[in-house]
Amino acid sequence: QVQLVQSGGGSAQAGGSLRLSCAYSGFSYSTYCLAWFRQSPGKEREGVALFYTGAPSTRYTDSVKGRFTIALDIAKKTLDLQMKNLKPEDTAMYYCAADDGYMTEVECEARWTSAGLNFWGQGTQVTVSS
Repeated sequence: QVQLVQSGGGSAQAGGSLRLSCAYSGFSYSTYCLAWFRQSPGKEREGVALFYTGAPSTRYTDSVKGRFTIALDIAKKTLDLQMKNLKPEDTAMYYCAADDGYMTEVECEARWTSAGLNFWGQGTQVTVSS
């Protein structure tokens, strides 16, 4: 069973930086689809960044491009999200999510777009003040 345990996050001022980490375990296959999502009160869950190990390749939602970086550390078994130049609109609960198995890059991206990944972390609050 895949397990995801999140750490990091917290509060920062606009323009500051924060780092999120997601420790993963239990993958049965060699191809992973890993992602970060966020959700603000009253809004739908939004895909922030995606890492597909099969290529490997990454994707970002437009609002975080150039500011956020997703990275996979296979040795440590962690998925990190480095967030720089934070804005108040980045305030949200952040979740890591994952799937493993035989999937293409297109299938991985489709699961990210639809928030259809099967395994989720517990969530971490990020609050950015102006």
